[in-house]
Amino acid sequence: MNLTPTNEFPNESEIASRLEKVQQEMHKQGLDYYLCHDPDNIFYLTNFANFIHERPFIVIVPVSGAITFLIPKLEEPHVQIRSVGEINYLSYFEFPAPKGEMWFDRLQDVLKPSHRVGIESLCPVNVHNAVPGEAIISDIVDDVRMIKSEFEINRIAYTCQLLNEGHATLLEQAAPGHMPVLSHKEISGSMTQRMITDNLSSNLLCTNFAAVSQPPNLSHDPHNFTDVLTTMVEGGPHVTVVAGKANGYGAELERTFFLGHVPEKAKKPFEDMLEARALAYELTIPGNCMSEVDRKVNDFFKSRGYAKNLLHRTGHSFGVTNHEAPFLAEGYEHEIKPNMIFSIEPGIYLPSIGGFRFSDTVLVTESGNLKMTKAPETLEELTLPIKNL
Repeated sequence: MNLTPTNEFPNESEIASRLEKVQQEMHKQGLDYYLCHDPDNIFYLTNFANFIHERPFIVIVPVSGAITFLIPKLEEPHVQIRSVGEINYLSYFEFPAPKGEMWFDRLQDVLKPSHRVGIESLCPVNVHNAVPGEAIISDIVDDVRMIKSEFEINRIAYTCQLLNEGHATLLEQAAPGHMPVLSHKEISGSMTQRMITDNLSSNLLCTNFAAVSQPPNLSHDPHNFTDVLTTMVEGGPHVTVVAGKANGYGAELERTFFLGHVPEKAKKPFEDMLEARALAYELTIPGNCMSEVDRKVNDFFKSRGYAKNLLHRTGHSFGVTNHEAPFLAEGYEHEIKPNMIFSIEPGIYLPSIGGFRFSDTVLVTESGNLKMTKAPETLEELTLPIKNL
């Protein structure tokens, strides 16, 4: 499959296609309306990025026809500038507001007691309680988001391009004594600047980048970035994390690397991690079960003695977020299908040695998979010469 990276916004046809898929599923479930409160689902259906606060934004999806977007009057011009597609706007003045002028009063101008209304499983209680008819929990939009359109694949491919460049710069800067926080500042700024240069209307509300690494005394604890003054050291394993969303679409790229030499105790875990990774790639193909991919990878690690050194699943998806369904995880009994996108990142974590993990953003194709991110792969390539600061 040929990728054509793009940083453009979705057009009306793309948004209409997403809405059509949602409405088809609503029809199957016998719903009259569906409410989206989750900012990620709202962005997916409108291209408008918001964050949750006391003034709610709610997309009201009918089983046919255009959506209604319930918004604070304060945000109306902003919403109309950013939104894409056929949308009916319904505004409320403020929160709190006098009786009869609250956001839920406007919601009930559309929804009636006779309506069957779908709501997200993470829908806030106050929104749930404002539904006058029967509220049915169903994550329709989240489910539709699992299979990516050609546009989404190419948007994620663009984010991957930025991450590839940022990761290469991070490895170029790696040296004993270097502070990863300095790389983060420079590289995340550079990726943001490149994104804006490529699209001057880029939306910073749905953009974030990280470009960091953990030295061996922290890399066994994959989310521990509490010591911002930590420095790289000779040896390893160091683990990189270069990830983020560019203009609303996420991806990630991670590697384990060494400075100067590879400690003897790190050689076998590194090779075992690569073998588990190869197994995950072999299994992440159309028709296979996501749960089975993770189970077989975990079984492999356990056969090598790492049962107590596993901290996470084999992978997760990307889209309008950095982490979303579907998941390569035991207990997640779903079929892998073409045009799904996953991280493939089996890892092992040894407190006395460090962490061992690669992560790539991977597209499932009709016949296999395609790695969308690029970085060094071998122990030789990832044993970096020591540079003077």
